[in-house]
Amino acid sequence: MTDRLAELERIAHQYHLNAEVPDKFIEDICQEHCCRWLASLIRADDRVIELGYGEGITLARLNGLARRYTVVEGAPSLVDVIRDKHPHVDVVSSLFEEYRPSEPCDRLLALHVLEHVDEPVALARHLRTWLQPDGELLVVVPNRDSLHRRLAVLMGLQPALDTLSPRDHLVGHQRVYDLQTLEADLREAGFEPFERRGFFLKTLPNGMMLDHSPALIQALNDLGDELPPAMAANIAVRARPA
Repeated sequence: MTDRLAELERIAHQYHLNAEVPDKFIEDICQEHCCRWLASLIRADDRVIELGYGEGITLARLNGLARRYTVVEGAPSLVDVIRDKHPHVDVVSSLFEEYRPSEPCDRLLALHVLEHVDEPVALARHLRTWLQPDGELLVVVPNRDSLHRRLAVLMGLQPALDTLSPRDHLVGHQRVYDLQTLEADLREAGFEPFERRGFFLKTLPNGMMLDHSPALIQALNDLGDELPPAMAANIAVRARPA
């Protein structure tokens, strides 16, 4: 197994397949909330490709909306989970950088992907070849300028907004973006961003929200929809091939 596949397997077992991670409920609620937006963008005749399985929430919510739904996943253990839980879904066992679809897609979902990979611009340039000329890349990444990161810097809990926390390392993050750096990477890769939005009003790190009720986490997601994207925990961009 290559070093990259071994790292994906580590993340899969230490995080995605680990029922003992205490803040999973927070992330799950945020992903469910994001699916409302994603669902509004998928048409019945679309071919959709999703990069990575994660917790499987996006796949479970969206795969029935499109004509064809494919998941590209590098961790063998998560590929097995997809095949077991979703036998009707196309699943490709491959690193993103090594895959090329047999036919172009209409919607390409890169949800919490670009913060993980070694070369995000090179990957985005490769992903552009997967899309129809009028297709869309939908990107979601953690936001460097999130309120909880700003508070952490003001309180001396971390030295800079882009400092990676132990949780970032647990899930394999290599960077955090703001809207400007995210869109700059996408433009360098040959995309033109045309819609931006933010998700989740997060004022504290997950570890300080473990006693928050699911209702409160959902309310913070709802409130996040009303605020400028730059304040949110996660930022999203729709982009089309330039």
